[in-house]
Amino acid sequence: VQLVESGGGLVQPGGSLRLSCSASGFTFSMYAMMWYRQAPGKEREYVARISSAGGSTNYADSMKGRFTISRDNANDTVYLQMNSLKPEDTAVYYCNVYYDDIMYWGKGTLVTVSS
Repeated sequence: VQLVESGGGLVQPGGSLRLSCSASGFTFSMYAMMWYRQAPGKEREYVARISSAGGSTNYADSMKGRFTISRDNANDTVYLQMNSLKPEDTAVYYCNVYYDDIMYWGKGTLVTVSS
């Protein structure tokens, strides 16, 4: 299993970014996918989840209305659209999948929200 995140970078407060996570090594369309994040000096926290077919999504309360998770099962990719970004959204963002009783993580992509 391999998960590769991309799309992070420096953005001003109020701006937007779209993160991508390319997956391989498992049948992507059969598994729910999640995004987590870890801010400097803090615990890793849950961001969002999308069901295998994409019909069901769930968000942490602080992300509702600002972040949107989606997926493209034809291209084995999950996305996180982030709008109205705040400095407190600064973190390394990770995608993950629970596959074969193991939680797999990518290496993450850094998002920095600063003016």
